Amino acid sequence: MHIAITGNIGAGKTTLAEKLARHYGWEVLYEAVDGNPYLADFYDDMPRWAFNLQVYFLNSRFAQVKRIVDIQRANQTSQSHQHTVVQDRTIYEDAAIFARNLYESGDMVERDFETYRELFTNMTSLVRPPDLMIYLRAGLPKLRQQIQKRGRVFEQSISEDYLSNLNRLYEEFASSYQLGPLLILEVDTMDFAQNPADLAEILRQIADRLSLKA
Repeated sequence: MHIAITGNIGAGKTTLAEKLARHYGWEVLYEAVDGNPYLADFYDDMPRWAFNLQVYFLNSRFAQVKRIVDIQRANQTSQSHQHTVVQDRTIYEDAAIFARNLYESGDMVERDFETYRELFTNMTSLVRPPDLMIYLRAGLPKLRQQIQKRGRVFEQSISEDYLSNLNRLYEEFASSYQLGPLLILEVDTMDFAQNPADLAEILRQIADRLSLKA
């Protein structure tokens, strides 16, 4: 299966992906943050680097999708082992949230946005949606707390307006998502990183959606 975790910067996607991978023995496909050659420059000068960064993320996400397709094909021919992947953020968010936000805020010009959208449309025509999309919904105080806690220098300058706009677009994305099952988790009221009971509740909800043993 392909399980995808979506949510704003600092929502806890990577932490949850690793918890699920540890519990179920799944493989994690991480977002291309470490070693990303554009990320620090982007936060320093968004209009200059917006298009470059979004194309880099789109390409890395498409490479992950190709790997998932290869795994799914291998699963179809294997009777002994079914390989499941949990993905930290999806290709859909790149266009529906991040690139759109940059365009609406004026940090990506229309020409670049249209080129990006065409590339995204071509790529997603070859993509099968996740078997389950998990949306981590978090308010700004929780996001800011998590961003400060993990200590990435280039993220500390992210503005409240930027995070708020992303949250608005995430809500629109979640409310209109019809590509498959969607599980919404209220991150503000839980601490699945430290509280075993919160993690157990998440595992129960995922198991219910996928008919798994929690």
